[in-house]
Formats: sequence, C-alpha cells, structure tokens
Amino acid sequence: MTGIGVALLLGVVAGLRTMTAPAAVSWAAWFGFLQLDGTWLAVLGYRFTPFILTALALAEFVTDLLPSTPSRTVPVQFGARLASGALCGAAIGLSAGQLVAGIVAGVIGAVIGTLGGAAARGRLAAALDRDRPAALLEDAVAIVLAALAVWILS
Repeated sequence: MTGIGVALLLGVVAGLRTMTAPAAVSWAAWFGFLQLDGTWLAVLGYRFTPFILTALALAEFVTDLLPSTPSRTVPVQFGARLASGALCGAAIGLSAGQLVAGIVAGVIGAVIGTLGGAAARGRLAAALDRDRPAALLEDAVAIVLAALAVWILS
C-alpha cells in the first residue's frame, strides 16, 4: 500500500475516532517508521507525544459512550475529524514527499470514516437495540485499522 493509501486509511480511522489516528501516526514516528525529523510535524515523534495522544484517544473511547456526546456529524465534531485526517495525511505525505496528496487523502478518508462509521453504527445499534455494543465494535475497528496502518509503515 502506498503512502497515500495509508493516509486514506488513517483518515478513515480519524473519521471513526478523532484521536486514534494521530496517536497511531505518533507511535509510527516515535518508532522511526515515519520520518518526520526536521519537518513542522516532528513533534509527533517526540518522546512523550505518543503517550499523550494515546491517553486522549482512550479518553475519547470513554466519552463516546456517554449519552451526552454529540453526533459526529455536527459541524464541530465533523470538523475535528477532518482536521485529524488532514494532520495524519500531512504526516504521511511529508514522509513520502507528497504533502498535498497526503492531506487530500486524509480528508477524504475522514469523510468516509465519519459518514460511513455513523451509518454503520446506527444500523448495528438499531439491529441490537443498544448502542454500546455497536460503539465498542467501532472502537475495535478503529484500533485494528490504526494498528494496520502502523504495521504497513513499518
């Protein structure tokens, strides 16, 4: 899978869970799988960044289960997912020498993940008569896809 494909994949992850994709990119940079040294995104590979982003991703998994959490399709939530996809796409694009293509792929993936994830979760929750199992399955899918992206980068 090319760098742009990984950017698209991480965009999908960002659409499912906003902070999981940057956490994955940060781990990839920290392990040296993604070369960001000397770029404006080098901070993603700093010593404590993967741990901080992972903590934020875990917090997002918890808050997603709360009934007061707004829909991912409201403007602020949707915008955050697009920004997360763009950031991850930029990191992949910078490393591959294709910044603009990486950003575009990350944003497209975020749209796919946001709208597709909302639709799939809604259908699954309706079929199960409960949202929590659908949310937990979506968490698992986001984690597996993020781990796959890091593995591809390795």
